Amino acid sequence: MIKQNIFIINFNLLYEILDEIKENLYFKIIKYENEDDFIKDNDLEEKNTLIISKSFQKLLFNKNLTEKNLLILNSLPLSLIKLVELINIQSIKLRFNQQSKINIKGYVLNLNSKFFFKGDLALKLTEKEIEIILYLEKSKTKNTVQELQKNIWGYSPNMETHTVETHIYRLRKKISNKFSDEQFILSHKNGYFIS
Repeated sequence: MIKQNIFIINFNLLYEILDEIKENLYFKIIKYENEDDFIKDNDLEEKNTLIISKSFQKLLFNKNLTEKNLLILNSLPLSLIKLVELINIQSIKLRFNQQSKINIKGYVLNLNSKFFFKGDLALKLTEKEIEIILYLEKSKTKNTVQELQKNIWGYSPNMETHTVETHIYRLRKKISNKFSDEQFILSHKNGYFIS
């Protein structure tokens, strides 16, 4: 399981406490001495950011964050158990909200409801169809049947199966029937892709 990053800004005592018990936490903590250091860090993926800080105005303005990215500790003192519980809850809420809207090639994919939207039209997808779309979208290259077998189904590359072709054929047909889009998943002699 990949741990989510929690950024602690200008809150050294809190960082030290959590750092002592980090092996028991379901999140990774990263410390910034002040808001300016955090703002200067351009490697951050802002939508995946959960922040604990004493002040937020500068962060909200300069990093395009929303209040969903912030954990405001206004009921101090807190027990350590309650603090970790609050961090976990806010982290889960943030992940849930992130999954509710993924934009892919003019469509919106909602991982929570498993619906694929374009305008007023909606298409229910299976878990495997979602995996295929996300994998093809993320890879940005043409993926052979063998690569898809290995990375989505976990099959060995030598295994003879038509599972990939069948799933992609059905998914393309569903998208074509619902949205009249023949170009969402494209095939090429080198494999399948989403452009």
